[in-house]
Amino acid sequence: MKKFIAIAIPLILLNLVGVGYFKFYFVFGEGVKSGELNYVVKKGIIFKTYEGKLIQSGVKSSGSGSIQSNEFIFSVEDEKIAEQLMVNSGKEIQLYYREYYGKLPWRGYSNYIVDSIISIKEPVGNKGIEELMYIEQ
Repeated sequence: MKKFIAIAIPLILLNLVGVGYFKFYFVFGEGVKSGELNYVVKKGIIFKTYEGKLIQSGVKSSGSGSIQSNEFIFSVEDEKIAEQLMVNSGKEIQLYYREYYGKLPWRGYSNYIVDSIISIKEPVGNKGIEELMYIEQ
């Protein structure tokens, strides 16, 4: 019986560690999303995390008769990236992200964690007066 317990306990612990790693640290997917940055905020009661929303172009229908925009809700771990996003709200942005199966309170409220900013551009519809005057001539 002691031999069984000596084998069973380490196997159970190993399984728990493996499941925990797979749920919270295994990168399920990664990629790039682009769209207009709606907002980035720092919020939380115990763990202050950076949360944001990217509005992607196009529309999707979640049911008959309803149309809504494509929204990418994400978290940011790196404070420097979050601050750079905060000052560029409303611009066209491409973000590189990682997707996890589970959320950790100190990582953010989303399964999508933004790692880096690929590009930041002014929105296509927002041309300045100087650009418009130059185009008209």
